[in-house]
Amino acid sequence: MITIRGLHKRFHGTDALRGVDLDIPQGKVTAFLGPNGAGKTTTIKCAMNLIGRDAGDVSVLGVDARSLGPRQWQSIGYVSENRMMPGWMTVPELLNYLRPMYNGSWDRDFEKKLLAEFDLPLKTELRALSRGQRMKAALLSSLAYRPQLVVLDEPFSGLDPLVRDEFLTGLLELTETEGWTVWISSHDIEEVERFADRVAILNDGRVDIQEDVETLQSRFRSVELWFDDDAPLPGGLPATWLNPKAAGRTLRFTDASYDESSSETLLARIFPEHRRHEARRMTLREIFVALARSYRTQPD
Repeated sequence: MITIRGLHKRFHGTDALRGVDLDIPQGKVTAFLGPNGAGKTTTIKCAMNLIGRDAGDVSVLGVDARSLGPRQWQSIGYVSENRMMPGWMTVPELLNYLRPMYNGSWDRDFEKKLLAEFDLPLKTELRALSRGQRMKAALLSSLAYRPQLVVLDEPFSGLDPLVRDEFLTGLLELTETEGWTVWISSHDIEEVERFADRVAILNDGRVDIQEDVETLQSRFRSVELWFDDDAPLPGGLPATWLNPKAAGRTLRFTDASYDESSSETLLARIFPEHRRHEARRMTLREIFVALARSYRTQPD
């Protein structure tokens, strides 16, 4: 649904994106993660043709992003944290304004269902709504026409936990039944982990990892070793052993390419004196935190 190759973007002489390569495959939910300032929103805005790009190729729904027109936008639902809406309109007025733009693809029954679930006031102007209510209105106006591609940039901002849960549950159900493609950028990694098929992690203007969540979690382990004396921390450890830290008689690190057979052999060879060890599977949030911490120690 989206293919990005060699995407570069500069702001005031500073590189924000430095060669982003990214694929958003059809029918899957791709979580877009990265530290603050990594370039997630800039990448999304370039893909949606909201800002220009300095170099690279971006294809959305089979066309160059710079050529996106009404036909493509009728198949794209886009919501951003800072989306602007006509504050003088009420929610029904906003929906009445948007509905004719979608050539009959607008689903009135689905619109009514979302209105009921989001419990939006119908007579209050948008500018007088709370931040969370405005986000609900934006979500509603971007989903009611059942788009093929849903792009969400920090969509949970201002939503209380109950509404987040209801929205995620509904989005997951629709993704499965409608075959939606979802590209979601969010800091709520625990929420995203519930329904993401794939994850792409951006660091310093480049995509560092993009793969299925299942395969990512299958190769990451939190490893802890115990020693009879103070734990050693030798140099020259494998590059895939992230953030090694010795504390007292314990050594901890994250193994980014764990294999039960070869990793056990490697541990025994490097630390023959260790008494015992444990390799624990990690959540997506734990993997992201370990990677973000390792990025800080990487040379520029």
